[in-house]
Amino acid sequence: MSNKESMSISKPPFFDGNNYSHWKANMTIFIQALDFNLWNIIIDGPKLPHIISQEGIKTLKPRSSYTDDDRKKVQLNAKAKHVIICALNSNEFNRVSSCATAKKMWDRLEVTYEGTNQVKDAKINMLVREYEMFSMKKNEKISGMFVRFTNIINSLQSLNKCYTNSEMARKILRCLPKSWMPKVTAIEEAKDLNTLPLEELLGSLMTYEMTIKNHEDDEEQDKKKKKVIAFKSSTPDSSEEESDDEMALITRRFKKYLAKKKFGNKHFKKTLPSKSETKKEEIVCF
Repeated sequence: MSNKESMSISKPPFFDGNNYSHWKANMTIFIQALDFNLWNIIIDGPKLPHIISQEGIKTLKPRSSYTDDDRKKVQLNAKAKHVIICALNSNEFNRVSSCATAKKMWDRLEVTYEGTNQVKDAKINMLVREYEMFSMKKNEKISGMFVRFTNIINSLQSLNKCYTNSEMARKILRCLPKSWMPKVTAIEEAKDLNTLPLEELLGSLMTYEMTIKNHEDDEEQDKKKKKVIAFKSSTPDSSEEESDDEMALITRRFKKYLAKKKFGNKHFKKTLPSKSETKKEEIVCF
């Protein structure tokens, strides 16, 4: 069956042998919504028509001697069995097909996947320890924390271990980090934890979480702005850098020009004849 079909309101939730606790919770709600009399039959067992012999042996009454009330009881049991069977795959069907009543089917599935009472007690002890040690993880959001908490609570409820609303609300407040203490104190003073719904508590915590996040974002933006301003003040403007580069270029060119001029004067002086040479070469006239 596809996921769409298994979640239909007209068909029972399908069980393929995996995640029994989830299927059991969904199946319970489905049967109760379909007909609460069916749920009573599954939990308490149908009172099928019996006859007691002279020896005190209890046997089923033959169909030929059924009364109208007997037929209604048998029909309700058959209807409850049909609902359970329609929710099982072939392997699970083979497991419960020999059961005469819907209660025996339900009990056999419980024993198979939840174990005997001793196994249930061991599971309860393990889940209770997880509940007591539960705390909010680092960098975890309130929504994610609440999902983990709900999974533990649902698993305990499926094993008939329940906590009151006050106990669960106080546990959630105790598992929050120290930075949340102002909010925890405000909730404890303003709200009655005995009647405070968990959904309202969750909404209040998520609102406070968003406020903290916005405050942290504003502080981070302010720090970035301060860094940009400090960087700009410590570095010269681009126009100043360009003018300095131009001045340095002009200076280098002017130095090269002076060097060339000086070199040219020296060369010119070397090529000119000395005074003694000019005197020797002078023509003496008589």
